[in-house]
This record gives sequence, C-alpha cells and structure tokens, in this order.
Amino acid sequence: MAVVDGKWKPLILWELQDGPKRFNALHRSLDGISQKMLTQHLKELQRHGVVHRESYHEVPPRVEYSMTPAGVELLDALNPLGLWAEKHIDLICAADTA
Repeated sequence: MAVVDGKWKPLILWELQDGPKRFNALHRSLDGISQKMLTQHLKELQRHGVVHRESYHEVPPRVEYSMTPAGVELLDALNPLGLWAEKHIDLICAADTA
C-alpha cells in the first residue's frame, strides 16, 4: 500500500487522470503541497510504475507527468474508497478532531 500512502499521492493521481501535466501545473492544483514534497511523491509514484515522466529536449526544457496504465487501474480501484469517504465525511471529520 506504499503506492498510495499519505495525503498527497491519491490527489496527485486524481490530478493526472485528465491527461499529462507539467510540474508547475500540478503544484498549482495541489494547494498546500511543497515543491519538495511533490517532487518526492512523483519520484515514488514513478518508481512504483503508476506515473510516467516524459522529458522533452527543447529550449526551455519541458517535463510532463502522466499516469501509466497501472496508474489508471489504481485510480479506478481507489474510486470506491473516495465515494465511501464522501458518504462518511462527518464520521471522518469527527475522528480527526477527537
């Protein structure tokens, strides 16, 4: 389960579901994540084979991140968990404040 541990990894996958994104676009869409944390999580997701990093040899250099087929499957598997969390948000919030 290290593939999706923590707060940010599922959110990164969620942001990539609509197609490739550049680092700064991802950073802007994930309010509160530091650049260092985003870099670390993207590297871990790449290592687990769920995110692909494409580097374009252009001036200026361009890098895009996208989901691999395994990443798409993983996000599909996480969707029921997200639906459960939405349904029980009051329970989750109460536990977080206790």
